[in-house]
Amino acid sequence: MKKTISVVALDPRAGSFYADEIQALFGKYVSVRMYSVRDGSAMGHLEQADLFVVSTDAFDTTEEMQQHIPADCQVMGIEVSYRWSTIQKLREIPKGTRALFVNMTLKMAREGITQLEHLGVNHLELIAYYPGAELAENVDLAVTPDEERYVPKGIRQVIKLPHRSCTSGMMIEIALRLGFEELLETREFQAYFLSMATNDYSFGHMLERSTRVESRFDILMEILDEGLIGINEKGEIFACNEKAREITRVSPNLIAGRRGEEVFPYIPFRKCLETRTIQQAQVINVGGTNVNLTVIPVMRQSECIGAFATLQRFNDVEKRQNELRSQLFHKGHRAKYTFDDIVGQSAGICRTKEILKRMALTESPVLLIGETGTGKELFAHAVHSASKRSDGPFVAINVAAMPENLLESELFGYEEGAFTGAKKGGRPGLFEFAHTGTLFLDEVEGMSQAMQIKLLRVLQEREIMRVGGNQIIHVDVRIIAATNESLEKKVEEGSFRRDLYYRINTLPALIPPLRERGNDIFLLLERFAGETQRKFSLSPQVKQILAGYSWPGNIRELHNVAEYFSYTGQEVVRPEDLPPTFLRGREMTGPDWHGAARQKSGRNAVWRAEGGEVRDGGAWTWPGAETEDGGGWQRTRSMEFWFVLEQLCRAAREGRLIGRESILAAAREAVFPLSQKEVRGLLEEMEREGLAKIGRGRGGSRVTPAGMELWKKRQITR
Repeated sequence: MKKTISVVALDPRAGSFYADEIQALFGKYVSVRMYSVRDGSAMGHLEQADLFVVSTDAFDTTEEMQQHIPADCQVMGIEVSYRWSTIQKLREIPKGTRALFVNMTLKMAREGITQLEHLGVNHLELIAYYPGAELAENVDLAVTPDEERYVPKGIRQVIKLPHRSCTSGMMIEIALRLGFEELLETREFQAYFLSMATNDYSFGHMLERSTRVESRFDILMEILDEGLIGINEKGEIFACNEKAREITRVSPNLIAGRRGEEVFPYIPFRKCLETRTIQQAQVINVGGTNVNLTVIPVMRQSECIGAFATLQRFNDVEKRQNELRSQLFHKGHRAKYTFDDIVGQSAGICRTKEILKRMALTESPVLLIGETGTGKELFAHAVHSASKRSDGPFVAINVAAMPENLLESELFGYEEGAFTGAKKGGRPGLFEFAHTGTLFLDEVEGMSQAMQIKLLRVLQEREIMRVGGNQIIHVDVRIIAATNESLEKKVEEGSFRRDLYYRINTLPALIPPLRERGNDIFLLLERFAGETQRKFSLSPQVKQILAGYSWPGNIRELHNVAEYFSYTGQEVVRPEDLPPTFLRGREMTGPDWHGAARQKSGRNAVWRAEGGEVRDGGAWTWPGAETEDGGGWQRTRSMEFWFVLEQLCRAAREGRLIGRESILAAAREAVFPLSQKEVRGLLEEMEREGLAKIGRGRGGSRVTPAGMELWKKRQITR
């Protein structure tokens, strides 16, 4: 299937040059579009593409780029270098010659000079020149990469260089990202690689070798951390990487063209070709060293066309495993709970436990659906503990609590130098930590569209690639996801991908809220009281209140109440001993307490059991809440609502949009308790009321005139 590549550059001529190079190399496999900042075609929201390649000078900031490029598209930078022909042309200039290096900007001129120096052009004195720069004295020669229109008058000789071309590494990355690895063996790619100048000997050596072997994998095999030996259908060796030669201590001149079992009699190549089956891992002794060996047949349709042997020193394997186990231990990536730890005898909780026990025995993804605080993570631990993967790691992450860029590196890991602050040596991601185990994704509904696409690919292919890396890593991970919102509704709204929804919703399970669990409330209270080692009992009135309470915070809220009871010092808890905030901002489903009226008036409705003031036909309010009065003021609003609206209005006065992370940062600075989910819910509510407009992707949100008017009215009436 033809893939689409969009090239975005500052200058349209440069953009067209890069687009033509990509099109020429990938040919019929891709369709290439070009956008330029200078001609205005890169402005606005650009059309979807399988891959965007963007020049470093196209946009000033990442935020500016994100305003134009769809959030769920792959993006990589354009990397350019010179061809060997250009380097040779410059080497013909006499040593010590002073010359202007002319380009569109100072940055581009300096980059060009630095790159030439790295490629060995050190015999010239190159002076950066760009439009508006001061002309150096005693310079008669100018060198320019196809930008002679910027050469100042009076320069007697101009050497015109071609545009810098896309690097070999960039072309390889495009092929890997789009799944065109097979093109790397073609003559066109080989010729392109060999034409590009590089000071990387190992890369050049690898490319030189790749012209002499038959396998398409040879370009990539040298970067593998294990020995690799390939034979064709005749049993002849056609590939043997440096790691394999190091392990086997066999000279390269003894390998080429010989039969595999002649050179490596301890590798069962013949058996693999005859049986067409994997020769499972075994430990063999090679030259006094224990080596882990596996032989894998290569099948094309029904024919066996060869085989590959992988070799790893046993000590190396053991070392890496121990390192990983150590990391897992210190990170606590193991399940802590079983189904026996789940307290409850109600029909709902017993049915849920039985269903999940059966689901645990499968390998399919599980989706836990339940309100906040119902114990979804506890059930995730239990499912893992009851599964065939119980001896493997259990890794949990709240995907909604982490910014997208951090979430990607956390899930997939990163290579050294992938970004500023990246650890030396890189870092494995949670998918690697969870290998052969379970990965629990909490609040999966908060995942961005871009991350949803990447997660879907992992679930489909069972492969990941670290940020900044180019190596495919196989992972064997079972997914348990959790949500406290309706994913079906999210799918209909377009904020959650339908294909991902059906992928993770294979085995859905509903976790009942606490208000539907009857006497489980008191069993849980007993358990929580035991944890604090403080005894207390409940009066009949309190039991009635607790049984009739809606528990919007579910078990988490009940745990807080139990802890409060434990430290009141009362042996018998009475109504007056209830936490002062217990009914504030809450609903009751049973009998009223102290005459508190029952009313459901939306997310921001608030309650007060006593001492409050009745407004709007019996709705109770609490001190500090803001109410509307006449002229469209119909509801009680929380302080959280007004805080978020204030941030939107401040941003509007400063002429900017504001995102959720900025609102959360302001809340932290003001010591105002707000979660990301609460901010998202408030913004959605404001949008429904026409008070705010939520920007999609990374665009940020803004207040509407109606929202600004509401804020002004509040300021006047306060």
